[in-house]
Amino acid sequence: MSTRTFRITVRGSFDALTTEQRAELVAEAAEHHILTAEFRPEGHLSYDLATGDFFTFRFLDSGEAEEDILEASARAELAAEEWLTERGYGYKRLKSQALDLSQAPMGKRQRREAARRAS
Repeated sequence: MSTRTFRITVRGSFDALTTEQRAELVAEAAEHHILTAEFRPEGHLSYDLATGDFFTFRFLDSGEAEEDILEASARAELAAEEWLTERGYGYKRLKSQALDLSQAPMGKRQRREAARRAS
């Protein structure tokens, strides 16, 4: 059986941040900028408080079967909740989306490469 790779995105918004918490997040903003966002097994947080209190965690996980994506999504949501709770950040409206990369459509470059290999 082959291993499937899952990309899980957990979105939400900060809730009732204190002045100190907001200052802390602003000070760390360069590490969490959207342009440096990537999918990682441990998760990667991105946000831009200048545009709103919204955040996104990106997780990379894997499984053997298609159904494993549900467990991967639950693990990602739990990891996001734990990260926020450990730091005392309030949050609301957590939602996750998951993509099984084995089911993702190929892009133009991937189709061209696959056709080249087949000929």
